[in-house]
Amino acid sequence: MGIKDTAVKMAVKKGVKYLKEDVNTNSIKLIDKGLKLTANNELYTKVLNGLKEGLLRPDNPWADFLRHIIEYTDIDVIEKLVPPLTSAFVKSYDLRKESMAKYDCNIPWAILLDPTTACNLKCTGCWAADYSKASQLTYDDITKIITEGKELGTYVYLYTGGEPLMRRKDLIRICEEHPDCLFIAFTNGTLVDDEFADELKRVGNMFLTLSIEGSEETTDARRGQGTYEKVLAAMARLKERGLPFGASLCYTKMNADVIASDEYADFLIDQGVLFAWYFTFVPVGADATNELMATAEQRELMYNQIRKWRFQKGAQKPLFTIDFFNDGEYVGGCVAGGKQYFHISANGDCEPCVFAHYSNVNIKEKHLIDALQSPIFMAYRERQPFSSNMLRPCPVMDQPGALKRMVEVSGAKSTDLSCPEPVEDLFNKIVDVSAKWKETADRMEKQHGFTSVRLRSISIYDDAEAKHVKDYKDFE
Repeated sequence: MGIKDTAVKMAVKKGVKYLKEDVNTNSIKLIDKGLKLTANNELYTKVLNGLKEGLLRPDNPWADFLRHIIEYTDIDVIEKLVPPLTSAFVKSYDLRKESMAKYDCNIPWAILLDPTTACNLKCTGCWAADYSKASQLTYDDITKIITEGKELGTYVYLYTGGEPLMRRKDLIRICEEHPDCLFIAFTNGTLVDDEFADELKRVGNMFLTLSIEGSEETTDARRGQGTYEKVLAAMARLKERGLPFGASLCYTKMNADVIASDEYADFLIDQGVLFAWYFTFVPVGADATNELMATAEQRELMYNQIRKWRFQKGAQKPLFTIDFFNDGEYVGGCVAGGKQYFHISANGDCEPCVFAHYSNVNIKEKHLIDALQSPIFMAYRERQPFSSNMLRPCPVMDQPGALKRMVEVSGAKSTDLSCPEPVEDLFNKIVDVSAKWKETADRMEKQHGFTSVRLRSISIYDDAEAKHVKDYKDFE
């Protein structure tokens, strides 16, 4: 480690200790110092001023939430998180912008990849449950992806599967070798023992997002007897060590009402959950049916509840929520196809989305740029956003005709490892549910207004999203 790196590390350590001593007063002082250092950077100044305004606003629950995170999280973990968070939220922006100009394609903020198809559970409705357990991205494959991604400006890597913790030794090694990257693993939680929890605390730059299906009854019904108790035990281990962690909640026709309840949100918070990903069930895979798909009424319920928890005075929850299918208004519609993220399967196939199993490129044979410039990815880029109503952002669930057309024009092949699924079959499973959601979403758009074409003013994408008009009926 050089003199400069040592000095930076010492400054970070001092700053974190200073913050822990009095988060209310010292957080404002640190922001003021940051404003002086970044006075010539409009983006950083805007972000820091917004953070300062929020912290100073009386009765702001998000300010209380931020203070809670700082007080809750182990001091050593906070220190180790500073470099990857700086890379992800500061350094990434300029590098990605440069890469987009150079390669004329989307460059993602995050890459989702499957270290393995192997899993110790067999969950109902999960496509991986039917896959061979032999497919995996080797350690060299994963390090290649990360190395190429960092060159383009991507510093966030998310793991799914299969069960990614089947490869936990390799994942810890990768955390050690890339301390400037942030890693998040979506896991069933059953493999989180004391030894692994200690390893997470040691490296400090990987979060876990634990899958839970609501109550013990609904979780065990889909994931297997005893899974619920193992997930709660994993949460307890992480909370005990001051490790930030989240929950991943797939809402279906069977559990949506439970997951959307105030009581359940309070239960997650009591377990120590700091962030929660909500997404609706998608019947991907030749053997998957639409029987578990949430109704339009249930998806609307989830929309209303999450916004109540975020914004309604007196009902807000200290829980950072991400509503994968209902938050299009905040990110300009669909984020797939490399716009903000894309997916790499355990077989190496580069797919525009974890729910769109079609590809032209395999990462074991090509560079990341080859995937981002491939026909299916460029088809996404050309057509995003897929709807003028940001409550219908998804080309799989909300505009299945869009996915069907993009697969056809790009010549992308089904990547399903057990039974290739023609895009026509996926379209037929979803189109009726999509039509019912359209009726609901269009009514909601008229009620709320602000959801209509609320494309974020992000200069990194203004050329691709703010200058074209299209006939969205072409995607129906």
